[in-house]
Amino acid sequence: MNKNSEKEPSIVVLAAGLGSRYGSLKQIDQFGPSGETIIDYSIYDAIRAGFKKVVFIIRKNIEEEFKEVFVGKFSDLMEIDYAFQEIDIVPDGIIVPNERIKPWGTGHAVMMAAEKVDSPFAVINADDFYGAHSFQLLFDHLNGLDVNELNACLIGYRLKNTLSDHGYVSRGVCTLSHENYLEEVTERTHIYKEAGNDIYFVENDKKFLLTGLELVSMNLVGFTPPFFSYLKNEFAQFVKNNIDNPKAEYFLPDAITGIIKNNSVKMPVIETPELTYGVTYQKDKPIVKEMIKQQVERGIYPNKLWT
Repeated sequence: MNKNSEKEPSIVVLAAGLGSRYGSLKQIDQFGPSGETIIDYSIYDAIRAGFKKVVFIIRKNIEEEFKEVFVGKFSDLMEIDYAFQEIDIVPDGIIVPNERIKPWGTGHAVMMAAEKVDSPFAVINADDFYGAHSFQLLFDHLNGLDVNELNACLIGYRLKNTLSDHGYVSRGVCTLSHENYLEEVTERTHIYKEAGNDIYFVENDKKFLLTGLELVSMNLVGFTPPFFSYLKNEFAQFVKNNIDNPKAEYFLPDAITGIIKNNSVKMPVIETPELTYGVTYQKDKPIVKEMIKQQVERGIYPNKLWT
């Protein structure tokens, strides 16, 4: 039972991404048999798990289009709120470099929800299909956390269950202690499969072999509200350290590693056996659509999520 029972877990959806490799707004693209988006399935699973509120992190220039797709679908089942991620929305005292044109990254995106969330909360990507069991694992853990103490947890997927057949992906590769607590997450921004199914990541123009059994973060993570204060302080330092690098991003995995090393937080990695399906490329879309179709036929999801 949550130690502060009126603070039921919330969910924060990172939906401000530009989708440059996908070529369109994949946050609102249709994948289900009745036009459902991937977000629809995530929210459906979150509601079934017990989450009571969702905060969408979006950009102002997609607000109208985004709300047109989602407003009214599940507002009678879950409280809905929005926050914006923009280059110029930063904590007081931070000066945005004139050369900055790239979004600040996933750590900054989560920080945008600080005024909207006062309960333990999950963070998810808008374009990853996580599976119902994974949401239940996360909710059950969050529901036992004290909102006044800094705590976190992570749902870990096996790397081989997260890859695209159509190009490279970014994954946070986890290093675990002997007790299965997270020691650090290393963001690998160029992981791919070769024709023989060998898996590599590229760094500084060199490639390194992976086994595929590594546990990785798909940004299905959970935190308590004090994490927002940590993000604010660390983001200010990040901007200072990268004043001459307008493309640098403050990744959520870097923030996670920071709370482990700097705040002595023991962060359990809760492994899920599920596959996760992402839509990094247009060629991923038919694969995800077929997977959803199969799950509908097996009765895991109804043919139409919302009535």
